[in-house]
Amino acid sequence: EVQLQASGGGLVQPGGSLRLSCATSGFSFDDSAIGWFRQAPGKEREGVSCASSRGGTTYFKDSVKGRFTISRDNTKNTVYLQMNSLQPEDTAIYYCGADADPLCWGTQYQYDYVGQGTLVTVSS
Repeated sequence: EVQLQASGGGLVQPGGSLRLSCATSGFSFDDSAIGWFRQAPGKEREGVSCASSRGGTTYFKDSVKGRFTISRDNTKNTVYLQMNSLQPEDTAIYYCGADADPLCWGTQYQYDYVGQGTLVTVSS
């Protein structure tokens, strides 16, 4: 059974930081593209970041470049999203996803496997 468990969301003030984690199991993590997408209330889903398999190419949505970092620990089958300098427009439910394809399709927002989301709220 494929499982993706995201955690680390919460309430943070503008300019603050959060680190999201997504623990996975049930598929070949090493051979999979894995990433994050988000959905804000009343808005469409948008890709945030994606990392190709085995530490390959990473992609970021333009508005988060320089602020967010994606990393994957293939020994723990876990992907992380470090989010710095958070802004109110980053408020959304963040989801992690994984693909059977080893390569990302840019900052994709559709994945073969998707976990439950974790809520990030940026507000003063």
